[in-house]
Amino acid sequence: MNTEIDRERGVLSPADRAYLLGEREMDHEQSKRNAEARIRRRIHAGVLDFDLLLHTLSEKDRRQIFEATTTDDAFLDGLRAMLAFVYLGTERYGVDFEAVLEPAIRSSEEFLAATDRDESVSVDVTFDVETTVESSLSGIAARLDAGEPVTPRELFSVIMQGDYDPRGRDRIELVRADDHRAEAGFLDRLAAYLDGEVTHVSDSRAVIHLQSDAPAEESAGADGE
Repeated sequence: MNTEIDRERGVLSPADRAYLLGEREMDHEQSKRNAEARIRRRIHAGVLDFDLLLHTLSEKDRRQIFEATTTDDAFLDGLRAMLAFVYLGTERYGVDFEAVLEPAIRSSEEFLAATDRDESVSVDVTFDVETTVESSLSGIAARLDAGEPVTPRELFSVIMQGDYDPRGRDRIELVRADDHRAEAGFLDRLAAYLDGEVTHVSDSRAVIHLQSDAPAEESAGADGE
């Protein structure tokens, strides 16, 4: 999660970001409601702007924006978060995500075929999601309480569910997947969200240090293993 407050204004102003991150105090409940309503309006207006951008922004400008995906990890993370925001909102609140995704991809592929290849095409879009239950969130919380390692994705699930706050611990032991290089950035963002510091002990182990836990001690222990 990008927690930089003082970036140039986008959909959110710096004051909006500070409020969402809990770094801006509101003296009255009405002030909180006003801030939340303002953020909702800006998000709604920003989404509507994409219809205009899609049809009017020049190819040169679009290219310069998306060339950043090859060099700017924060921008790429933002694109993923944007799609996740749409997926969660549509699936949870009454719109099938595929009903948004399918016509968007179909019309885009038709546009690319016409402009890049001088062709007319028919497009078939298949969107399929399969989920497999691996562990219960209560079981993950119990393992955290016992000081047992969890995976970064398990920790993320507990944090997002919201009933269990791992910040009460000094440290969180983590065991990482085979693709540890791709997972490292995700783990660093998790640690930043928890106001902690991550130590990558090995390809398969990491520790998020919270509160007064000292990363130097873990590093020394790792060198001695």
